[in-house]
Amino acid sequence: MLRKLYIPLLFFIFGCSTDQVDVVDHFKNIYGLSTDTLNVEEFSIRNGQNLSDMLVEQGIDYPVIDQIVSSSSSIYDVRKMRAGNTYYVLSTKDSLEEPKYLVYERNPIDFVVFGLTDSFEVYLQSKSLITDTIQTSGIIDGSLWITMMENADDPNLAIALSEIYAWSIDFFGLYPNDSYKIIYEKTYADTQYIGIGNILAAEFGHRGSPYYAFYFLQDQKSDYFDEKGESLRRAFLKAPLRYSRISSGFSYNRRHPILKIRRPHLGVDYVAPLGTPVHTVGDGVITKAGRFGQAGRMVEVKHNGTYRTQYLHLSKYGAGIKVGSSVKQGQVIGYVGSSGLSTGAHLDFRFYQNGKAVDPLRIESPSVEPIDPENVEEFNNTKNYWKQQLDSISSTGAEANSVTDSI
Repeated sequence: MLRKLYIPLLFFIFGCSTDQVDVVDHFKNIYGLSTDTLNVEEFSIRNGQNLSDMLVEQGIDYPVIDQIVSSSSSIYDVRKMRAGNTYYVLSTKDSLEEPKYLVYERNPIDFVVFGLTDSFEVYLQSKSLITDTIQTSGIIDGSLWITMMENADDPNLAIALSEIYAWSIDFFGLYPNDSYKIIYEKTYADTQYIGIGNILAAEFGHRGSPYYAFYFLQDQKSDYFDEKGESLRRAFLKAPLRYSRISSGFSYNRRHPILKIRRPHLGVDYVAPLGTPVHTVGDGVITKAGRFGQAGRMVEVKHNGTYRTQYLHLSKYGAGIKVGSSVKQGQVIGYVGSSGLSTGAHLDFRFYQNGKAVDPLRIESPSVEPIDPENVEEFNNTKNYWKQQLDSISSTGAEANSVTDSI
């Protein structure tokens, strides 16, 4: 596909004024090239087409093509050009229409400029990114992902929220009328939407209680804090995997589904598809990894002198998981299975405190790295500003206009 981007069409594509200087400046601002003496043609790379093919079609001789390819060898591997990507050819406006530049868009942000005359200069560059701050809200009906889709929100917000609140909210156990209010950044390259940037502030209503998250930079490191200045990151994740439901909770008197007798069940059973990754809920050292009778394949992690966790009925272990290995919070230590005495694919997750089994769903995980005393005043100013913005958002509103004020 190609189309000649003469001045009237450039006005339409770039949304500029009808003043020719605006179009020239726009193209120059994006690609660093002035088009006041050049015509521009836009193409899409065809299947099987390479740089040599593209240049031959522009009437460039093979000896010149060899020099261009040679000049680019240390800058960009032209074999990585992909079919369907856009490239532009800038040519003189005279009767010869001599090609001067080829601009290849590697992705919506990065591009390569090939000089087609003189020194055959080749360089990599990126478009300037534009950030817009906006707000959105919704009441959850079924799942957060579906609600955001119905509200025309970027569904990647659901992933971002689940990561921010991973230590405090179980996103597979949301309740009817749970809600969200979010102030976040949208990023654009030129006029093309690239994706979400930082979530600046959020209020997640869960089981009738508000859970706040405020983005704050401390000691050159960004993190999310609640309204008290406590980090939302905790020593332990809320759950060790993405699951469909809890089939059995912590109990001292559960009727076993296979043995048909009553005995303690000192963990929580998470039903999930076979092969679902299982993550350690906290940093630690592997103290057990193997088959243990009715528990099947099991991994035990000692987190410190107080806490340890166990992951039962695994189908297989994560890469490098063996006794003595150190693991980091969120690391995959195994995969959901049905090994041992089990009726189907699930994870039996167990939590021990000072050697005693405790209900994982009732653990109050300690916060890590709260706001430093010297940063409290600055954090409170940031928090109060964003909380005021959140309070002004309707819970039922879909994506709203840009937030134009600043701190």
